[in-house]
Amino acid sequence: MNEQKNILWVDDEINLLQPHIQYLKERGYEIDTSTNGIDAIDLIQHKNYNLILLDEMMPGKDGLATLTEIKALRPYLPVVMVTKNEEETLMEEAIGSMIADYLTKPVNPSQILLVCKKFLEKKQILETQISKEYLQEFNIISQALMNPMNVDEWIELYKKITLWQIQLDDHPQLGIQEMLADQIKECNSAFSKFVEQNYSTWINEKEKHKRPTLSHDVVEKSVVPLLEKNKSIFFIVVDCMRLDQWLLMERELHNLFQISTEYYLSILPTATPFSRNAIFSSLLPSDILKIYPEYWQGEDGNETSYNKYEKELLQKYFDRKKITISPDLKYFKIHDKDFGRQLQQTINSYVTNKLTSIVINFVDMLAHHRSDSMLLKEIAPDEAGYRSLTSSWFKHSSLLGMLQTLSKHKNVTIVLTTDHGSIRCFRGTKVIADRATSTSLRYKFGRNLKCDTKHSLFVKDPEQLKLPKSSFTENFIAAKEDYYFVYPTEYNKYLNQYRDSFQHGGISMEEMILPIVTLST
Repeated sequence: MNEQKNILWVDDEINLLQPHIQYLKERGYEIDTSTNGIDAIDLIQHKNYNLILLDEMMPGKDGLATLTEIKALRPYLPVVMVTKNEEETLMEEAIGSMIADYLTKPVNPSQILLVCKKFLEKKQILETQISKEYLQEFNIISQALMNPMNVDEWIELYKKITLWQIQLDDHPQLGIQEMLADQIKECNSAFSKFVEQNYSTWINEKEKHKRPTLSHDVVEKSVVPLLEKNKSIFFIVVDCMRLDQWLLMERELHNLFQISTEYYLSILPTATPFSRNAIFSSLLPSDILKIYPEYWQGEDGNETSYNKYEKELLQKYFDRKKITISPDLKYFKIHDKDFGRQLQQTINSYVTNKLTSIVINFVDMLAHHRSDSMLLKEIAPDEAGYRSLTSSWFKHSSLLGMLQTLSKHKNVTIVLTTDHGSIRCFRGTKVIADRATSTSLRYKFGRNLKCDTKHSLFVKDPEQLKLPKSSFTENFIAAKEDYYFVYPTEYNKYLNQYRDSFQHGGISMEEMILPIVTLST
């Protein structure tokens, strides 16, 4: 007996259904029968069933009464109601009683077989099909990697891989996640070479149509055109949000908005002080330092203060372009849940503003805190867990609450994006540097940097990539793929400490290929 195919069929005219029962038995199903609700409940108490076929009209205890008792005993046991009555009120009553499906008499063998397969074999059928489709996709992706690709082709490839990651999260028993992970590693190796070959050309190309959309193009491309319309614009930047994380968030929003998505590439390093300042200023980092030095280094000159002036940089961009924002530009940065809830409660008061900008820091905090928290590593032990944790946060977040509120206003358009993503790092690579070198794990500025160029992009002069340069930043390096930098001193200690941590600042699809989402009501 196959315990996954145990069916109880409850019908007061069960003798008339013997041909159907025999038909199912011939296809491997184990069928028990009952002519009334009382006997059916007794059977369910003493045996595990995988599916109940329940007649709605029976003498004595009818189908709905029997259904109520079944659900009290086995809340998650699927029950298919079979009835002669097609009245809508009865169907609604049954659906409200948590039936799994609904069939109208007379039923034929094919209908019964189909509903049995739906509840007892759907997972197996689906997994077989998924495995077949992924193996086909695997070959297509492998073939694509053998040929030169442009930016648009890389974006499409990354979208495909990301969708497969999300789909396979629901089917871990298939055992092909490792195969996908190996292919992603192969893709990131090729993508890193692609970026290394082209990035300097992109970053120095002034004609925008000759290069991909980069961080400093985001506002001009996706926000400014909307300002010409008679709408209130909310520009939301979720720090460190990857494409896979966004796609899970999107599931909660598709009934609220019309959603359109474009893509851009983060500048290097893929780190908040550089990529997000570039977004808000519409300038590359070296130009920010030259034009607005007071906004680049903040008050204390350390890296954590580099993002204090995002509102000012955004306003300066509009001033340069002679774009008037009236009423004045509003800007908020959410660091904690209390301020997030406060903004959620008052968000309606900003729908009359022309432009409101909001920065959400939670996802970046999650990525960093996971490195140091055994609890977070237990909750999110792998990529699937990290996605799940992000999804859970979003479902209960002030961000979702704000979006739900804004969806009720017809004059609102939301542009939602991120400054960079993150990658789960597994491989350390040695770097030699002096004391003044920056401390980041995926990129470094310093003098006389020495590293393995197979694992990193080495730039002798940071200004070649439009990065700030000082007496302490003569060289720049960025880690490729899933590598992270480790000093020779206490090498094994730090190699183990940061292995399996989410980091950003380097070159990978996850860090660089990013969505720009427009949500319209």
